[in-house]
Amino acid sequence: EEQKVVEQTREYISRYLELEEILGVTYEFSNPLEDLPIVSNHKQIDEAATQLRDKWALGSGPIFNIPELFEDRHIKVVEIDADISFDGMQTWVNGNIPVIAHNKNIADKLDRMRFTLLHELAHLLLKIDDKLSEIQKEKLCHQFAGAVLLPEVTLREELGNHRSRLSIIELGNIKKQYGISMQAIVMRANNCGIVNDHYTSQFFNMMKQMNWRKEEPIPYEGVERSNRFDQLLYRALAEELISTSKGAALKNMKLSDFRSQSLIM
Repeated sequence: EEQKVVEQTREYISRYLELEEILGVTYEFSNPLEDLPIVSNHKQIDEAATQLRDKWALGSGPIFNIPELFEDRHIKVVEIDADISFDGMQTWVNGNIPVIAHNKNIADKLDRMRFTLLHELAHLLLKIDDKLSEIQKEKLCHQFAGAVLLPEVTLREELGNHRSRLSIIELGNIKKQYGISMQAIVMRANNCGIVNDHYTSQFFNMMKQMNWRKEEPIPYEGVERSNRFDQLLYRALAEELISTSKGAALKNMKLSDFRSQSLIM
């Protein structure tokens, strides 16, 4: 399964880079967290998330369409057809092209997909202390994803500074606005000291009893897909830099299917 994921990623990126070469477009990725020291705790993770939002001019509100955001910042996003146990992975191509792959089979759980993309971004951008265990490193990447999706200042505006209880409807409304799961919101509130460990434990026990750990009762609905590859492809086709058959090959489609959706005026 791992090899399958790697091969799909390699094949897509190969087509993507070939298309950019045909169009003569080149992009240089700049790591917005390059100047940060090694991170090893929650405070440093929050500072990194704040710096990312500042450098990318995201403000403190909701982030819409994370795949498109990544592509606009020259991070290539790959959809992988993989077993449901796979969430995502990240790598560097040729040492300077950041790539994040995610499982398209969890596309019906957009909050999970968004969290996965930002989790993998943490692996790409941050220098995480090598002395930490793998579990600790993964936890920090989880915290980074939560902090990017829901900054502390925003979370306190939504929940207040201290809470003893939270309602499902309240959490669901925040989820629908910010594209972050209710469980991640509660973990974020715990990390920020808004709710204590006892309440957090009670909340997750309740979610388990209600069978809501995998399927939360309130969904996040949004658009989480980048169109950059298609934009480049149809630009090359319209400018007659490639033939229809070459376009079909780059799109990895049958020629007849590609022709039926390729309307060039």
